[in-house]
Amino acid sequence: MEFKHESVLLQEVLEGLCIKPDGIYIDGTLGGGGHSSEIAARLTEGGRLIGIDQDEDALAAARQRLAPFSERVTFVHDNYENMEADLRRLAAEETEGGSSALLFPSGPEGCVDGILLDLGVSSYQLDNPERGFSYRTDSPLDMRMDRGSELSARVILNEYPVQELTRILRDYGEEKCASRIASNIVRAREEAPLETTGQLVEIIEKSIPKKMRERGGNPCKRTFQAIRIACNRELEVLEDSLDTMIDLLKPGGRLCIITFHSLEDRIVKNAFRRNEKPCICPPEFPVCVCGRVSKGRVVTRKPVLPGKEELERNRRSASAKLRIFERT
Repeated sequence: MEFKHESVLLQEVLEGLCIKPDGIYIDGTLGGGGHSSEIAARLTEGGRLIGIDQDEDALAAARQRLAPFSERVTFVHDNYENMEADLRRLAAEETEGGSSALLFPSGPEGCVDGILLDLGVSSYQLDNPERGFSYRTDSPLDMRMDRGSELSARVILNEYPVQELTRILRDYGEEKCASRIASNIVRAREEAPLETTGQLVEIIEKSIPKKMRERGGNPCKRTFQAIRIACNRELEVLEDSLDTMIDLLKPGGRLCIITFHSLEDRIVKNAFRRNEKPCICPPEFPVCVCGRVSKGRVVTRKPVLPGKEELERNRRSASAKLRIFERT
């Protein structure tokens, strides 16, 4: 299946990164290379783009798309949570190879001009029935972004206890019928293991009262989102990585993050605020005594949203929000 995905908020990201022709940029969620191809096109011979993705299908598609810029692009198969370790490895390889123009002559800290994360699921992943991300087709229960991972949707649904399933559906999907859905999942798997998304859809529809199903969008959306987030540790990885990514930025470097639901956006917003104003002293203290120093400023006081033209062209951009942090 061809890898298709329309990059969301493309022009806004390019403006937000303030791209320098000789800068070093990281796309931590490379996908099919839509954002990255435009970043690479703006770099000169001295510039560098490092594209990271845990999905091998995405990397293969990105390699083709970015082929015209191959001399200035480095591809890494990994989760962006390992970004700092990956940069250290690249620096060590350059040193061992005797490169005359090291990317990180003194280590990766404070050496990157910009980092991008586009946290959405790609259209390819949603539309490819083999991946099991969509509730619109009857497919194997998978939902792994890294298909080398041992944890899949099938494992979660067939092995997790009812209490943990309830927590996942409630916390990651904000599902009001979490307890009922979880109980019905456990009841169904006692008869036979759950194998397909179609079986999960049937359980969800049976668990949600008709009046609730008739309100809003597809009733399966929240549960599928929750299982996908748990399967890929999405919120945990995001929360644990933000401070490190800010530390990797040069003064003036920018971190641009596109989120697609309130759980992600809240984590990004809070992390940006914490790095801008880290002081934990009580407000009645006349001076700061905690010693925590600001790392930069939040560029976007309110998130940047898609314009009318983009919304008409790409309905999947409707929930996208872009937030930007600048290192000082």
